Amino acid sequence: MKRDPKLNPKLSVSSIRHVCGDHFDLFEGLKAFRSKSGKAVLFRPEMNIKRMLLTAERASLPLFDADELLKCMKKLVAIDQHWIPEKEGCSLYVRPTLIGIEPSLGIASSKKALLFIITGPVGAYFSSGQEKAVSLLADPKHVRAWPGGVGNKKMGCNYAPTIHIQQIAERENLQQVLWLYGENHQLTEVGSMNIFVLLVNAAGDLELVTPPLDGTILPGITRQSLLDLAREWDEFKVSERPMTMKEVIQAKAEGRLLEIFGSGTACIVCPVGLISYMGESISIPTLESKKGLYRRFLSRLLDIQYGKVPSKWAVPVDEP
Repeated sequence: MKRDPKLNPKLSVSSIRHVCGDHFDLFEGLKAFRSKSGKAVLFRPEMNIKRMLLTAERASLPLFDADELLKCMKKLVAIDQHWIPEKEGCSLYVRPTLIGIEPSLGIASSKKALLFIITGPVGAYFSSGQEKAVSLLADPKHVRAWPGGVGNKKMGCNYAPTIHIQQIAERENLQQVLWLYGENHQLTEVGSMNIFVLLVNAAGDLELVTPPLDGTILPGITRQSLLDLAREWDEFKVSERPMTMKEVIQAKAEGRLLEIFGSGTACIVCPVGLISYMGESISIPTLESKKGLYRRFLSRLLDIQYGKVPSKWAVPVDEP
């Protein structure tokens, strides 16, 4: 049964629902920004909605109309835009969520679902004037995703199991987890971010590498944006290919490793400064790199998000 969208101050759901017992839930995360012109804009929202639909299909939840959801999202942000902080670096976080609400504890597809959006103001990921690189725990004993699974979907079940490993990293005075996969210890993601490596490859070419979308990698919107920008600039080789810790270590030893950084909605671009791997601490020269690629990516995306440069990626909420 379809219902018209409505604004509610709070949400309540019965505990005897699929979402509570069998975790039929998925979500998205994007941001609304106050542009230079004063307009509220969303950053590439159609990509989030497309990814959400693919996740809903995989979760056997009822599907929805993408265009209608975008209209609802724009309307909500237009109403809530007074919550968007004026300060650059701040934004309004927007979280569309879909949960199964079939009144059953049995394991079966949920024919009933609740689609809702919550918003909240968020500050800058980095404090003003500060530039810090994160340290990573890379332990091949722990795996985030595997072929044939749902590592490429934004389901709640992908996030809860990672917290324990994050706590292990913190006990070792490390800030994030570099997720590895396979016997050759392939790089997959860093924390909940996609990962990029800038290096001079064995052939002597400057190359930007990010793992391919093989089903274990979340197809990040920021990830795709960085790839789009890099290919538009056409200044270095851009590759979506597997990369192993062995290749990282060899490139570092030979002075060919330039930068490693993560990309995601929260931080946009986050530099990596150290990887703890198999008892060794590998320093990563991201902040010292003369290329400064991660800074260039960050600056360009911020200019787009805050309306300093025109871009179709910035979608005004007051336009159809």
